[in-house]
Amino acid sequence: MSAPRHALVLLAAGGSRRLGQPKQLLVFEGESLVQRAARLGLATAPACALLVLGAQSQAVQAATAGLPLQRVDCLDWTAGLGASLRAGLAAVPDDCDGALVLLCDQPALDIPHLQALVTAWRAAPDRAAASAYAGVLGVPALLPRAWFGALSFDGDRGARGLLRERAARVTAVAAPGLSQDIDRPADLAAFPEGGIGSEKKQE
Repeated sequence: MSAPRHALVLLAAGGSRRLGQPKQLLVFEGESLVQRAARLGLATAPACALLVLGAQSQAVQAATAGLPLQRVDCLDWTAGLGASLRAGLAAVPDDCDGALVLLCDQPALDIPHLQALVTAWRAAPDRAAASAYAGVLGVPALLPRAWFGALSFDGDRGARGLLRERAARVTAVAAPGLSQDIDRPADLAAFPEGGIGSEKKQE
């Protein structure tokens, strides 16, 4: 029996209103956050890789030039993270059994954690495998196809609500470092000086 196949769904459509600049294009350790997230996600050998775009779509796509990503346009990206997630999951090919959902604003993310999520999901593909940090289950998460229909969220919630409701059917993979994300200018201060910033500053 062949191993379950997963798609990579990288959500990069947000407008970063609270931050005041596109977080996707911030530079960390020499590469943009969207490029970094895509590179890490591709290391899990997905059957296909989808890049969900909205705000600053051309610039964000250009930041991932050369990577094997399929563009998915989220026309209602202003409606929030749920809209981006719906657009991404709707584009997952029928021959994929699940979707690895990633965001761009978790600089502590690494390949071993993503591989651990994939391994946990493949061991029980009818369950989700989600990151556990700050007392919650969240993304990155590998969601089974059977869950896609339930992920019809409105607003800016994303998958976290469903992961909480179905916690008994989620394999938790600890990732305490992922509690540090980037939503507001003050969040940038948590990183060493020069550790993260705009592309312009890094040139």
